[in-house]
Amino acid sequence: MDDERKHEMALDMLRYHLGMSKEEAQAELGIRNSEPIEQQVIKTQSHISSKNAQ
Repeated sequence: MDDERKHEMALDMLRYHLGMSKEEAQAELGIRNSEPIEQQVIKTQSHISSKNAQ
């Protein structure tokens, strides 16, 4: 996720001005998330629900 913040402007330009998908833009820049977005969502949701349960 840190790579995405560092490259946010470049990702935005590739995605919105050139019409690339997020995955295509990341591949073009040589950065990849280690987990698919679905796994990141599941992890975040479980983290939030465990915080709310406390």
